[in-house]
Amino acid sequence: MSDLTLTPNIPDPDGFYAELLALHQGRAEAESHALNARLVLILANHIGDRQVLRQALDMAARTGEAP
Repeated sequence: MSDLTLTPNIPDPDGFYAELLALHQGRAEAESHALNARLVLILANHIGDRQVLRQALDMAARTGEAP
């Protein structure tokens, strides 16, 4: 079992963020939400570790709190 990685781990995070924003450009709000849900499920499947996923859910639920 692993722990959720909270340190920066994405090469070129600004570039990734720009790609994510571009993916949503021109989409209706509902379509954007559906795209986010699909992305979350795809990445959760890739991670596969329920302990790590549970840690991520807990972290996301604590909106605005520092890690």
